[in-house]
Amino acid sequence: MPSCFCGCITQILCNIFTINITFCQAGFTYVQSWATMYLYILLIGGIISIMKKQFLKGLLIKITSAVSATVLVFSAFAADTQAAAYNKVYSETDTTSTKAVWPDAPDVNSNSCILIDADTGSILFERNSHEKCYPASTTKILTGLLTIENCNMDDVVTFSQSAANSINVYEDANLSSKAGEQFTVNQLLHGLLLYSANEMAYALGEHVAGSIDAFVDMMNAKAKELGALNTHFANASGLYNTDHYTTAYDMAMIARGCYNNASFVSIDSTADAYVIPATNMSAQRTIRHRHKMLKGRAYYYEYCKGGKTGYTDESQNTLVTFAEKDGMRLICVVFKEATDEIRYVDTRTLFDWGFANFQKSTTTGSQLGAMFSNDNYYNSAVFSTLSLNFGLNASFITIPNKSSLSNVSMTVDDNYDMTNENGVMTTHLKFLYNDNTVGTTTLNISAAGTDTGSLLPYINNDVSSSYKPKTCIRINIWILVGIGAVILFIIYIIEERARRKRQRRHYNRRRRRL
Repeated sequence: MPSCFCGCITQILCNIFTINITFCQAGFTYVQSWATMYLYILLIGGIISIMKKQFLKGLLIKITSAVSATVLVFSAFAADTQAAAYNKVYSETDTTSTKAVWPDAPDVNSNSCILIDADTGSILFERNSHEKCYPASTTKILTGLLTIENCNMDDVVTFSQSAANSINVYEDANLSSKAGEQFTVNQLLHGLLLYSANEMAYALGEHVAGSIDAFVDMMNAKAKELGALNTHFANASGLYNTDHYTTAYDMAMIARGCYNNASFVSIDSTADAYVIPATNMSAQRTIRHRHKMLKGRAYYYEYCKGGKTGYTDESQNTLVTFAEKDGMRLICVVFKEATDEIRYVDTRTLFDWGFANFQKSTTTGSQLGAMFSNDNYYNSAVFSTLSLNFGLNASFITIPNKSSLSNVSMTVDDNYDMTNENGVMTTHLKFLYNDNTVGTTTLNISAAGTDTGSLLPYINNDVSSSYKPKTCIRINIWILVGIGAVILFIIYIIEERARRKRQRRHYNRRRRRL
């Protein structure tokens, strides 16, 4: 009987151990796995010893307690080690680690500003960049982008009476367009982005969406698509409205979308005079870009690739600027500037600081994939069983000049989007340097016959997952408690049987004496 019971308990423990290793190894390090295995082997051996040799209860409890404590220490240590290893980005060419230091901030006047890398989305500098501001005519870059995406350049636009009446000749930037006057979309875009003509913003909005209200809806939808989540537009031009607001960060996200559109850049970078030919109602018009950092202007900056000015009494001076040097493309947004001059001085200061202190590194998808394939966290029993395939898109990472990629960590973006089409899940990865976002990319995961959406906790390193280190430790503690209780019960039964045998032997001896 004891031998049969012993065999049964041993088999149960073996099964428990197999399940534990299979499902917890995704979150366990090798130290944890082997420590757990060591513990279970000792427990199995202890039960066998108890059943066959009747070891003392106290000795077994001491052994179990000691081993349990050892496992917990190993688990805690290994969990911390694993978390650190998981967030490391390794480079084959960057084997040394330097201290992660962010460059000292530049001295600027703007009360709300930001400098980002257009390719990586990295925020190099910001000040109150999420503060609500009125954008003024910097709004027109989104109007221009939507027009380019939804129209042909040769489309003919006839000015409506409403568009013509939108002009305030005494206050607004305009080109005195008339009702019934005809322009091409290309001409209107030049008038919009170079001269900041408000009536042309109105005419383009009507042409694209049929009405200004419908166009405003398109603007707000597009802004959110580009990552501007604290923005609301009320018109196509940027004229003051209490319900027309954004942030420096949001405008940088919108500008990033514009900077990545070749047609937009081609128009917005026009430094020379642009001629709008005579129309059916007006003579020829010659205009120049109002942005004063372009060639031939008062604050010329050789790396400037265009941008957009803005001003209202409520917004003060606003400015969005694009610049490129040695393959690095930067976007600067300054809001709430006191004077026209200061907005250009601050913009130049931020660009010079960014170009002087940062470098952009290209990381291929295969390099990132190799990092995943070599990571013990992903190279685990669960992932191997599911035959997961990881595919990472090429990425740019912007880091300080004297830093190392070994200082860059990687995590899943808290605002990730997940699609599950054709068995492929896509999540967004974020690269961090000193808690600063220095790059983003996407991770595509597929597994034959598996709902990849259910795998998100693994990718997100979510501790709520049943198979993460902390949870696995808790599971094992409860298993040990249960096993310990069973062992104590077995010991009690064994000792109780032994006591009764001793009583019977004592009773029989007394009877024989009598």
